[in-house]
Amino acid sequence: MRTLIVLIFLILFLVIFSPIAWLFLWILRKSDPAKADRIALSIVNRAFRIVGWLSGIRLTVKGHENIPADRPVVYMSNHRSYFDIVTGYPEVVGLCGFVAKKQVEKVPFLRVWMRMLYCQFLDRDNMREGLNTIKNCVKLVKEENVSIWICPEGTRTPGDEMLPFKEGSFKIAEMSGAPVIPVTIKGSENVFEEHAPWIKAADVTMVFGEPVETEGLDRAGKKALPGQVRTIMEETLKSI
Repeated sequence: MRTLIVLIFLILFLVIFSPIAWLFLWILRKSDPAKADRIALSIVNRAFRIVGWLSGIRLTVKGHENIPADRPVVYMSNHRSYFDIVTGYPEVVGLCGFVAKKQVEKVPFLRVWMRMLYCQFLDRDNMREGLNTIKNCVKLVKEENVSIWICPEGTRTPGDEMLPFKEGSFKIAEMSGAPVIPVTIKGSENVFEEHAPWIKAADVTMVFGEPVETEGLDRAGKKALPGQVRTIMEETLKSI
Protein backbone atom coordinates (compact mmCIF):
# COMPACT_ATOMS: atom_id res chain seq x y z
CA MET A 1 0.00 0.00 0.00
CA ARG A 2 2.82 2.42 0.90
CA THR A 3 4.50 1.80 -2.46
CA LEU A 4 1.26 2.46 -4.34
CA ILE A 5 0.62 5.71 -2.46
CA VAL A 6 4.13 7.00 -3.23
CA LEU A 7 3.74 6.03 -6.88
CA ILE A 8 0.39 7.84 -7.17
CA PHE A 9 1.86 10.99 -5.61
CA LEU A 10 4.84 10.95 -7.99
CA ILE A 11 2.56 10.57 -11.02
CA LEU A 12 0.35 13.44 -9.86
CA PHE A 13 3.34 15.65 -9.09
CA LEU A 14 5.38 14.92 -12.21
CA VAL A 15 2.68 14.51 -14.84
CA ILE A 16 -0.13 16.79 -13.63
CA PHE A 17 1.40 19.51 -11.45
CA SER A 18 4.90 19.90 -12.93
CA PRO A 19 3.99 21.22 -16.43
CA ILE A 20 1.93 23.99 -14.83
CA ALA A 21 4.78 24.84 -12.46
CA TRP A 22 7.33 24.86 -15.29
CA LEU A 23 5.25 27.32 -17.30
CA PHE A 24 4.96 29.64 -14.31
CA LEU A 25 8.68 29.40 -13.54
CA TRP A 26 9.62 29.93 -17.19
CA ILE A 27 7.62 33.18 -17.26
CA LEU A 28 8.97 34.30 -13.88
CA ARG A 29 12.57 33.55 -14.84
CA LYS A 30 12.42 36.18 -17.59
CA SER A 31 11.93 38.95 -15.02
CA ASP A 32 13.38 37.52 -11.80
CA PRO A 33 15.69 34.49 -12.21
CA ALA A 34 16.69 34.44 -8.54
CA LYS A 35 13.08 34.27 -7.38
CA ALA A 36 12.36 31.50 -9.90
CA ASP A 37 15.29 29.52 -8.48
CA ARG A 38 14.00 29.96 -4.92
CA ILE A 39 10.50 28.86 -5.84
CA ALA A 40 11.73 25.85 -7.84
CA LEU A 41 13.90 24.80 -4.89
CA SER A 42 10.98 25.19 -2.50
CA ILE A 43 8.67 23.09 -4.69
CA VAL A 44 11.16 20.24 -5.05
CA ASN A 45 12.06 20.28 -1.36
CA ARG A 46 8.39 20.10 -0.42
CA ALA A 47 7.82 17.23 -2.87
CA PHE A 48 10.78 15.30 -1.44
CA ARG A 49 9.58 15.83 2.11
CA ILE A 50 6.15 14.49 1.14
CA VAL A 51 7.73 11.44 -0.52
CA GLY A 52 9.81 10.86 2.61
CA TRP A 53 6.75 11.14 4.83
CA LEU A 54 4.65 8.85 2.64
CA SER A 55 7.52 6.35 2.57
CA GLY A 56 7.66 6.26 6.35
CA ILE A 57 11.20 7.59 6.60
CA ARG A 58 12.14 8.55 10.14
CA LEU A 59 15.07 10.88 9.46
CA THR A 60 17.66 11.95 12.00
CA VAL A 61 19.97 14.76 10.84
CA LYS A 62 23.13 15.69 12.70
CA GLY A 63 25.74 18.37 12.04
CA HIS A 64 23.50 20.70 10.04
CA GLU A 65 25.26 23.59 11.75
CA ASN A 66 28.47 22.57 9.93
CA ILE A 67 27.12 23.77 6.57
CA PRO A 68 28.31 27.33 5.81
CA ALA A 69 25.43 29.68 5.06
CA ASP A 70 27.53 32.27 3.25
CA ARG A 71 29.30 30.28 0.53
CA PRO A 72 28.76 27.29 -1.75
CA VAL A 73 30.23 23.92 -0.82
CA VAL A 74 30.83 20.51 -2.33
CA TYR A 75 28.82 17.85 -0.51
CA MET A 76 30.44 14.42 -0.73
CA SER A 77 28.38 11.49 0.47
CA ASN A 78 28.39 7.75 0.52
CA HIS A 79 25.67 6.38 -1.76
CA ARG A 80 23.34 3.77 -0.34
CA SER A 81 19.97 4.27 -2.01
CA TYR A 82 17.81 6.13 -4.50
CA PHE A 83 16.33 7.70 -1.37
CA ASP A 84 19.60 9.48 -0.54
CA ILE A 85 18.53 12.44 -2.65
CA VAL A 86 15.00 12.36 -1.20
CA THR A 87 16.36 12.72 2.31
CA GLY A 88 19.41 14.83 1.51
CA TYR A 89 18.19 17.52 -0.85
CA PRO A 90 15.80 19.26 1.58
CA GLU A 91 18.66 19.49 4.11
CA VAL A 92 21.18 21.40 1.98
CA VAL A 93 21.66 25.14 2.30
CA GLY A 94 20.75 27.24 -0.74
CA LEU A 95 20.86 26.08 -4.33
CA CYS A 96 22.54 22.75 -4.96
CA GLY A 97 23.02 20.66 -8.07
CA PHE A 98 23.39 16.90 -7.81
CA VAL A 99 25.77 15.03 -10.07
CA ALA A 100 23.83 12.06 -11.48
CA LYS A 101 24.71 9.35 -13.95
CA LYS A 102 23.95 10.13 -17.59
CA GLN A 103 21.12 7.60 -17.77
CA VAL A 104 19.00 9.67 -15.37
CA GLU A 105 18.81 12.38 -18.03
CA LYS A 106 16.55 10.07 -20.03
CA VAL A 107 13.84 9.98 -17.33
CA PRO A 108 10.89 12.12 -18.52
CA PHE A 109 9.65 14.95 -16.26
CA LEU A 110 12.34 14.31 -13.63
CA ARG A 111 15.11 15.56 -15.90
CA VAL A 112 13.35 18.94 -16.29
CA TRP A 113 13.37 19.59 -12.56
CA MET A 114 16.99 18.43 -12.34
CA ARG A 115 18.14 20.77 -15.09
CA MET A 116 16.16 23.60 -13.52
CA LEU A 117 18.01 23.06 -10.25
CA TYR A 118 21.49 22.92 -11.82
CA CYS A 119 21.98 19.14 -11.64
CA GLN A 120 24.69 17.74 -13.89
CA PHE A 121 24.72 14.43 -15.74
CA LEU A 122 27.96 12.46 -15.77
CA ASP A 123 28.88 10.07 -18.57
CA ARG A 124 31.19 7.59 -16.85
CA ASP A 125 32.24 6.02 -20.14
CA ASN A 126 33.31 9.23 -21.86
CA MET A 127 36.37 10.88 -20.33
CA ARG A 128 35.99 14.09 -22.33
CA GLU A 129 32.32 14.49 -21.39
CA GLY A 130 33.20 13.69 -17.79
CA LEU A 131 35.77 16.47 -17.77
CA ASN A 132 33.20 18.89 -19.20
CA THR A 133 30.80 17.95 -16.41
CA ILE A 134 33.47 18.72 -13.81
CA LYS A 135 34.17 22.06 -15.47
CA ASN A 136 30.46 22.88 -15.48
CA CYS A 137 30.29 22.09 -11.77
CA VAL A 138 33.29 24.32 -11.03
CA LYS A 139 31.66 27.14 -12.96
CA LEU A 140 28.41 26.76 -11.01
CA VAL A 141 30.27 26.92 -7.71
CA LYS A 142 32.51 29.86 -8.61
CA GLU A 143 30.20 31.98 -10.76
CA GLU A 144 26.64 31.03 -9.79
CA ASN A 145 27.09 30.41 -6.05
CA VAL A 146 25.57 26.94 -6.45
CA SER A 147 26.72 24.06 -4.25
CA ILE A 148 27.33 20.62 -5.73
CA TRP A 149 26.48 17.20 -4.28
CA ILE A 150 28.47 14.25 -5.61
CA CYS A 151 28.95 10.64 -4.53
CA PRO A 152 32.64 9.78 -4.99
CA GLU A 153 31.95 6.02 -4.94
CA GLY A 154 30.17 6.46 -8.26
CA THR A 155 27.41 3.94 -7.55
CA ARG A 156 25.15 2.66 -4.78
CA THR A 157 26.76 0.45 -2.14
CA PRO A 158 24.31 -0.69 0.55
CA GLY A 159 26.03 -1.74 3.75
CA ASP A 160 28.70 -0.25 5.96
CA GLU A 161 31.53 -0.78 3.47
CA MET A 162 32.34 1.88 0.88
CA LEU A 163 33.80 1.42 -2.58
CA PRO A 164 37.08 3.16 -3.49
CA PHE A 165 36.54 6.86 -4.14
CA LYS A 166 36.95 8.19 -7.67
CA GLU A 167 39.53 10.94 -7.24
CA GLY A 168 38.10 12.91 -10.17
CA SER A 169 35.13 13.76 -7.94
CA PHE A 170 37.43 15.89 -5.81
CA LYS A 171 38.50 18.07 -8.74
CA ILE A 172 35.33 20.13 -8.30
CA ALA A 173 36.40 21.18 -4.82
CA GLU A 174 40.06 21.57 -5.73
CA MET A 175 39.40 23.71 -8.81
CA SER A 176 36.71 25.87 -7.20
CA GLY A 177 38.31 26.24 -3.78
CA ALA A 178 35.01 25.34 -2.13
CA PRO A 179 35.11 23.40 1.14
CA VAL A 180 34.07 19.75 1.16
CA ILE A 181 31.23 18.77 3.49
CA PRO A 182 31.47 15.02 4.18
CA VAL A 183 27.94 13.56 4.34
CA THR A 184 27.49 10.14 5.92
CA ILE A 185 24.20 8.30 5.35
CA LYS A 186 23.06 5.15 7.09
CA GLY A 187 19.85 3.18 6.69
CA SER A 188 18.44 4.62 3.46
CA GLU A 189 18.78 1.27 1.67
CA ASN A 190 16.24 -0.15 4.13
CA VAL A 191 13.54 2.02 2.58
CA PHE A 192 13.68 0.35 -0.85
CA GLU A 193 16.78 -1.52 -2.02
CA GLU A 194 16.73 -4.23 0.65
CA HIS A 195 13.26 -5.37 -0.43
CA ALA A 196 12.66 -3.88 -3.89
CA PRO A 197 10.21 -3.25 -5.45
CA TRP A 198 8.44 -2.44 -2.18
CA ILE A 199 8.87 0.69 -0.07
CA LYS A 200 8.92 0.16 3.68
CA ALA A 201 9.27 2.49 6.66
CA ALA A 202 12.82 2.79 8.00
CA ASP A 203 15.12 4.85 10.20
CA VAL A 204 17.66 6.91 8.26
CA THR A 205 20.54 8.87 9.78
CA MET A 206 22.40 11.63 7.94
CA VAL A 207 25.46 13.34 9.38
CA PHE A 208 27.02 16.51 7.92
CA GLY A 209 30.67 16.68 8.91
CA GLU A 210 32.76 19.76 9.52
CA PRO A 211 34.02 21.56 6.38
CA VAL A 212 37.28 20.33 4.90
CA GLU A 213 38.96 23.36 3.36
CA THR A 214 40.45 23.01 -0.12
CA GLU A 215 41.49 26.53 -1.02
CA GLY A 216 45.23 26.87 -1.29
CA LEU A 217 45.98 23.17 -1.00
CA ASP A 218 49.41 22.20 -2.26
CA ARG A 219 50.07 19.08 -4.30
CA ALA A 220 50.43 16.86 -1.25
CA GLY A 221 47.24 18.25 0.27
CA LYS A 222 45.25 17.55 -2.88
CA LYS A 223 46.59 14.01 -3.02
CA ALA A 224 45.62 13.42 0.61
CA LEU A 225 42.13 14.95 0.29
CA PRO A 226 40.21 11.81 -0.86
CA GLY A 227 41.69 9.73 1.94
CA GLN A 228 40.97 12.45 4.49
CA VAL A 229 37.31 12.69 3.51
CA ARG A 230 36.91 8.92 3.33
CA THR A 231 38.35 8.49 6.82
CA ILE A 232 35.87 11.02 8.21
CA MET A 233 32.96 9.16 6.63
CA GLU A 234 34.19 5.73 7.72
CA GLU A 235 34.61 6.88 11.33
CA THR A 236 31.19 8.51 11.27
CA LEU A 237 29.57 5.33 9.95
CA LYS A 238 31.06 3.38 12.86
CA SER A 239 29.76 5.92 15.36
CA ILE A 240 26.15 6.00 14.12
